[in-house]
Amino acid sequence: MRMKLEQIWTKKTFTGVVLGQFLSLLITSTGFTSSLLAKKGIDAPTSQSFLNYALLAIIYGSILLYRRKPLKAKWYYYIILGIIDVEANFLVVTSYQYTSVTSVMLLDCWSIPCVIFLTWIFLKTKYRFKKITGVAVCIAGLVLVVFSDVHAGDRSSGSNPVKGDLIIIAGATLYAVCNVSEEFLVKNADRVELMAMLGFFGAIVSAIQISILERKELKSIHWTAGAAIPFVGFSVAMFMFYSLVPVLLKIHGSTMLNLSLLTSDMWSVLIRIFAYHEKVDWMYYVAFVAVVVGLIIYSGGDKDENQEPSNVANRTRQDEEANSGIHSKGTEAGSPKTEVT
Repeated sequence: MRMKLEQIWTKKTFTGVVLGQFLSLLITSTGFTSSLLAKKGIDAPTSQSFLNYALLAIIYGSILLYRRKPLKAKWYYYIILGIIDVEANFLVVTSYQYTSVTSVMLLDCWSIPCVIFLTWIFLKTKYRFKKITGVAVCIAGLVLVVFSDVHAGDRSSGSNPVKGDLIIIAGATLYAVCNVSEEFLVKNADRVELMAMLGFFGAIVSAIQISILERKELKSIHWTAGAAIPFVGFSVAMFMFYSLVPVLLKIHGSTMLNLSLLTSDMWSVLIRIFAYHEKVDWMYYVAFVAVVVGLIIYSGGDKDENQEPSNVANRTRQDEEANSGIHSKGTEAGSPKTEVT
């Protein structure tokens, strides 16, 4: 029994759990700051994300320029990814104007079945019946959230809960596209390159969108400490989140990431109860339990079920190189065995 426990609770597992929970706290803090800004009447979702993209471009771009190496992925892939990522953030942050932070956190889990579908279609990942059952239970929980917002519409859950729920579902779908694309790029290109190019093109797209949609809103904002602190806090938390997500994807994969972010729903409920002093409808708890059960069922299969064929091939190739003593070129960029420090 002790030997089995030691095999499960390894240093790698401990690192993954701690890193995953830190990411969960970061995503919860972005929701908390966005909700604070929405309560102050500040509606500038693209502007909130712009500083994050600028930080990514400056910091990781400097590293990329210092390396003076050609890009490992086509530059136009990053343009497409930047557009999708900006619009995903725009939709998610906008949803806080219409629905509660709890609904946003729970409905954000919609990205999980979307990721499964996209990996099945594009990465040829195979899922057994047990996985599909978990997805169905998860979706049932998300449907309960929508009904809960309709049922509790007269409470302080937002100006238009149903509209907010639909917006967050659309944003979560785009997040799924980003997650699958980032996992592919971080395993087949380079983490620093991904962050630098995503930040560069994300900042450009954000600046264009701000000039079109949010100029009047930014001019009308009275920049007190109560408005500036949540604004900057959101950007810093997003920058840290963006920087660490590829690390967790590289080491443990998307399943560990999704399971870790699940606890952000719990933190959001605590924030709503203790910080906002709001009542939480009983259907939220039922929905949360359904989502938890669904994700446990989904993640309960063999770990090899979610591995892409290309990753398995990369592992085999790396093992062969290690056995033959080939170390001169280092680990290939596409190998999930690469350790990121």
